[in-house]
Amino acid sequence: MKFEGQNFAALTTPSDRVLESRLLALRSYGRHSYASLTDDQGNYLQVAGGGVTCMVERFDASSSARVRAFHDKSSPIFPDGTVLSFGAGELRLMADEWFQASAVVEIFLCFKHCREYPDNVHWRPALSPSAFATWPANGSPQ
Repeated sequence: MKFEGQNFAALTTPSDRVLESRLLALRSYGRHSYASLTDDQGNYLQVAGGGVTCMVERFDASSSARVRAFHDKSSPIFPDGTVLSFGAGELRLMADEWFQASAVVEIFLCFKHCREYPDNVHWRPALSPSAFATWPANGSPQ
């Protein structure tokens, strides 16, 4: 596993504690606003934002499919189409795609340890018409 992030030194095989610490340090503003964890097959999980404004996507290398996480409860604060701005660009999210950092930590630990994701976490294509990504072409994030 390789953990990378904005203004973080890349780590090979990060401990759970370090992974949690770095994910909880993310903010949609400032020095650390996105990160990714990549396995040996090229599959990865990435997060943008931080605190109570996180977005999570997963990439499957064998199918080249990128999917975005969503959960069972829509945000009453962020309606469909709200823009998440962070160090690598902007993303337009659906109301059910906003995650708190503590949930992101759990999702990342599930990916790292090849465990099932929490029951309330679901996945849909990342580039649906109403939930598109505008990642910059410079390769950050993946």
